[in-house]
This record gives sequence, C-alpha cells and structure tokens, in this order.
Amino acid sequence: MSDRVQKLLASFGLGSRREIEGWISAGRISVNGVVAKLGDSADITDKITVDGVPVRLQEASQHYKSRVLAYYKPEGEVSSRSDPQRRPTIFRSLPRLRSGRWIAVGRLDINTSGLILLTNDGELAHKLMHPSSEIEREYAVRILGEVDNTMLKNLREGVTLDDGVAHFERIVEAGGQGANHWYHVILKEGRNREVRRLWESQGVTVSRLMRVRVEGILLRKGLKPGSFDELSSEDVAALRDSVGLKSEPSGADSAQPRSVKRQLKPTAKRKNVRSHSKAVPGKAKKAKPWQRKD
Repeated sequence: MSDRVQKLLASFGLGSRREIEGWISAGRISVNGVVAKLGDSADITDKITVDGVPVRLQEASQHYKSRVLAYYKPEGEVSSRSDPQRRPTIFRSLPRLRSGRWIAVGRLDINTSGLILLTNDGELAHKLMHPSSEIEREYAVRILGEVDNTMLKNLREGVTLDDGVAHFERIVEAGGQGANHWYHVILKEGRNREVRRLWESQGVTVSRLMRVRVEGILLRKGLKPGSFDELSSEDVAALRDSVGLKSEPSGADSAQPRSVKRQLKPTAKRKNVRSHSKAVPGKAKKAKPWQRKD
C-alpha cells in the first residue's frame, strides 16, 4: 500500500516526518529516478534514494520493529544529535539500530533533567510532538521565591509570553522548605523553555526543573541519569494507539490496533523494574520521590 513519501520514510525511522519534508523540499529524495515533491506517494517496492543513496525498505521491513526508549537526561547533556561546542548529547550511549536512527521526541534544554522519549519510529515521533495530540508533559519544578494564590491563578488561566498566551493545565504543590518550594505542573504543548518562562513571568526563579512524565510514561524511580528503560512491544503498541496509529508501522508485522488507552509501564534493560503509578500526587507525601538533597 502506498503512502506519502515523508510518512513512509518516517515510519521506518529515517527521520521525523517534518525533517523528511525538508529533505523533499530541498530535492534530496528521488522515487524511481524522479525527484520527489511534497504530496508524492510511494511504497516499499519503489526505488527510493536519499542524496543518491538507496533506501532499502523491503529489506528493512523484514526486521523492523517500532521501539521506544525512556531516557533519563541529566543536566549538562544537550538534546541535539551533535553539538558545535562538543558538549555531551543524549545520543552518545543509545543502543545501535540495525536500520534507521533514534529520534528525540521533543527536547529538554541543557539545564533541565528528566524524561525524554526516543524512538526509531518517525511517524510516532511526529504524532507525539504535534500539538493536536495534546500529549501531557509533567514537570517537577523547584521555585525560589514567594508564590501566592494570585500567581497560581495567573499561571492556570493564562499568561502572555513573547510567543503567545500559555498556561499550565494543572499545578500541584509538592512541599519544600524555606525559600525553595516544589510544584508539579502539567503542559499539553512543548514550546521552548515554556515552564521556566511561565514561572519567571510571575517574578520568581526556577532553581531546578525535571520532567517526570510524558503522557502515561513516567521516569522510573531508581533509574540513573544517563540510563534508559526500553518499553515493551505491548506498551509501544498502546502508545501508538494513544495517538491514533496502528499497533505496528507500515511494513512491520501488524497486530490489530488497540481501542482502549491505558497507563504505560516501561520494561527496563535493567533488572528489578518497578511498576509505575500516576505522577500527579493525591497527597504531598507521594509527590517527592524524585527530590534529592542538594
């Protein structure tokens, strides 16, 4: 079955759909000897090249499997594939792929730690990053400064930033001592430095920021910075279903799509994996498993 070129190549992990659209616009992709245009379709039997190099989709389809890693990004790492300043990147210690490459689902800035998803499935990455999917992102944030009810109301109802109005879907107080206080906040979009900018608009400082959840996937307590959990095939299928994709991408052995969304529980490459519960706490006591003494 044919599909849009960018969607077909993204489903095999050559890049995100947006990235591949850029390649098409730049004339880097050909289908059966003809330079591809946006809107062109192809299937795995067509002869597709990128920069003149053949893309062997039929061969790739025999062993391709959609994979997702839940990576614990430490502070000091960058989310890009390479860095002009030669700072460490999140891609340096990931497992090798037989075909395709790892794609980061969004970014975390260098001073933010926590959960970042990586996948070899470009179509899944595209869906997870697209605003229409309204994927929840939850952060544990430590605030330096006095926070009052007026500030919290502003942050829930909306604050005008330089790129438009933004707000938190939910704010939960999570304890703290002295001038430092912890909160859990939830966003359904991923603008650059949005959490920090929202708090700073109220005249307070973010002294620490950690992402603890993306949709139903939580940062596992006990996972060390720079390490990752790999989701099971069942949980990858459920994640794909949550954004309206089939259980397996084009060319892979497909199961029937799931119709029920559920909480995802990653299985780790490490032993003694613990199951997860909802990150937003019902009580303050449950809000602090990620907090560490400085």
